[in-house]
Formats: sequence, C-alpha cells, structure tokens
Amino acid sequence: MARRRSLLIAGATAAMSALWPRSGGAANRTVLPAPPPLKPGARLRAVNPGTWMDPDTDFDDLIDRCAKQGWQLQIPDSVRRQWRYFSGTDQERVADLQEAWSDRSIDGVLYLGGGWGGARILEAGFRFPRRPLWSVGFSDSSSLLLAQWAAGLPGAIHGSCFGPDERWTRTAALLSGQPVSPLQGRGRVRGLAQGPLVVSNLTVATHLIGTPWFPDLKGAILVLEDVGEAPYRIDRMLTHWRSAGVLAAVAGVATGRFSWKKDDILPGDFSMEEILEERLSDLGIPLAMDLPLGHGRPNMALPLGRKARLNGTNGTLELLQ
Repeated sequence: MARRRSLLIAGATAAMSALWPRSGGAANRTVLPAPPPLKPGARLRAVNPGTWMDPDTDFDDLIDRCAKQGWQLQIPDSVRRQWRYFSGTDQERVADLQEAWSDRSIDGVLYLGGGWGGARILEAGFRFPRRPLWSVGFSDSSSLLLAQWAAGLPGAIHGSCFGPDERWTRTAALLSGQPVSPLQGRGRVRGLAQGPLVVSNLTVATHLIGTPWFPDLKGAILVLEDVGEAPYRIDRMLTHWRSAGVLAAVAGVATGRFSWKKDDILPGDFSMEEILEERLSDLGIPLAMDLPLGHGRPNMALPLGRKARLNGTNGTLELLQ
C-alpha cells in the first residue's frame, strides 16, 4: 500500500509539473526579446478577462484613438458577455485569451474591464504561448501582467487605454517605442536603485504569492498601488510580503496611489501614508511614494520588465531603455 501511495504521489507531481510552468517566478527563466514597437497597420485585440461590463459600453473613443495611431482595434462581442459576475465562464475567458495570444497576426492585447477574474483564468489553465506580445491593463488584470513577466515574456504595460489624453499619449508612446517622461513622486528613503520594473495592484499581487505566476523580484524596482483597502488591510498585506521574504532582494520600492474610505481610519490609527512608510522604509533600499499611477487620475503607464532607475532622494522613476 505504501509503495502504491508513493507511485500515485509521484504520478500526480509529474502531472502538475507538466501543467504548471517552471518559469513562473524562477530566477533562471529565459527572457525573450521585447516585442517590436507598434507601427501603422498593427492589429490589437480587446479581451475582457474579469467582471462583466455594461453591454452598452461605448468603445468609439478607444477605436478612434487607435485609428489615429494607424492601429486596427478588434473588439469581439465576447467582451460584453456575462456569466454571473464574470464576462463569461472561466473556460470561455481562457479561450478568448488563448485565441488572442495565439493569433500571430495580433500585435497586442488590451485588457478591458476589471473587478475580478484574471487569476481564475490562470488557475483554469491558460498558458502564455512562448512569444513576446504587447498587453495593456491594470487593477485585476495585474495578475495577467505579472504572470506574463514571470514567464519571461516582455511587453506587459501597467496602464489604461481610457481616460484623459495625457494618459493615452503615454500608453501609446510606450507601445510605439517612444521615450516617455520620468514619473515624479516624493522621495522618502534616500538612494539610487536600478533594475527591471515590476508594477502591480497590491491586493492582486498578494494573492499570487506562492503560485507559479508571481515573478522573481530579485533586483527589481517594485511599484505598488491599490484602491478601496483600509490602512490596516494594507498593513496586513505588506506584513505578509515581509514575512514571506519576497521583499528581501528587491532593489527599490515605490508606491502609486492608495485610496480608501476616510471613515476606515479611527482616531489614533495609522494613516495610509504612515503605514506605507512604516512597512517599507526599513528595508534598506530607496523608497519613493505618491507616483502618479493607480486607480483614479492620473494613471501613468509603466512597462513591466523594462530597466528603470528609482531615486529615493528626489522621488523620480525613470525608464532607462
């Protein structure tokens, strides 16, 4: 019986090894070259990996923005689909994303919507084809951006295609291979750090720790943002990061916008700014806060995996490549 049980365990382990990518979070993964800059004639595909959206959502402005760049944006009917609180069943959303990533005529994927659902696509079996591809999203789609970089596939951009023109202009510049301005925040812990960017919503990233889709943070510049979480919940998540050791080898850390309900803070509590600084300022690495990104305005785009320089003295974050 013991031998039979050992064989079953070994068989299950082999099966899981085939299903789960070894590259996720691995320090020795092979990183592919970045996708080529988008040029006139590029084709983009919209995908909604999370919560369903209003079927009357108007995408004309986004289509026009892409058209002005010479890009063709495909918006399939599936982005307006609904199953419970998702934009389709897990397998339907896996199929949508698999189709977009596997279509060699597609140069980039725009993640629409938000809410919740991206991590379920990963858990349900989606695997990135071994190709670099542009992808744009944030919030819940951070799970897909992180998993893309964990697999060694450049091209993921934490940002939005909607909102003010300045936001779109920066996103389009990154997709086109054009230079963008440094982001200005507030320096909190002095020093300079250089490394590849890892940008994410804190809550989404926290729930990927321990999975194959959490990227290696060794030498990284980590940038975090969040919305709707009280300071004590941010405290809880950052304490988990510290206890799990995932911040031990980070080269520098910065925060974007963290918004919450004011009545979540009682007299004597830490403010959001205080708890972020208290949890992040003793790591022995540069720290900058209040970068203009995250939920709300502005939400300036940043590319995962791009080499960047963080200045904890003057609070700037600058792309180097």
